[in-house]
Amino acid sequence: MSAKDFMLRYATPLTTGLFIVSLVSGVALFLHVGTQYFREMHELLSMVLIVPFVLHMWRNWGPLKNYFKRVPMYAGLAVCLIMAAPFAIEGASSTGTDPRMAAFGALQDAEVSTLALVAKTDEATIIKRLEAAGVSGATGADTLTGLAAKAGANAFELVGAVFTAGSPSE
Repeated sequence: MSAKDFMLRYATPLTTGLFIVSLVSGVALFLHVGTQYFREMHELLSMVLIVPFVLHMWRNWGPLKNYFKRVPMYAGLAVCLIMAAPFAIEGASSTGTDPRMAAFGALQDAEVSTLALVAKTDEATIIKRLEAAGVSGATGADTLTGLAAKAGANAFELVGAVFTAGSPSE
């Protein structure tokens, strides 16, 4: 099957299928249902959707050009831009950061001894949790950012390891 045949057969079905996935995952994210299941799926497959969308546009370019000869296309595009503008303006004018991300940044840059105080446990327990997460050689003076860089780990995930109790014997 040639590339052109593939495009002619699958551009619209792939666009439709990926749109449905994007629709369902987007609604779930909006409703805060199963966020841990849908966020990455939604982001990545929405990027994949670009390819069949472009193929679909190319395949149907003749009929699509006719839309640009009529007012509804321009009206529809204008409505979409008007709906999107407040979000873009808000994002561009935002002077602060997401407080959750600021908190995680502070935790990642805090020393292990400080994290023990915040986690209401002792330094040895935090070091055990880090070892269980695959980070060895931690001391009270280390930060999660530094430990993650040395161990090739993700500092964000290390925050989770520090604040998640391990075995009942802790």
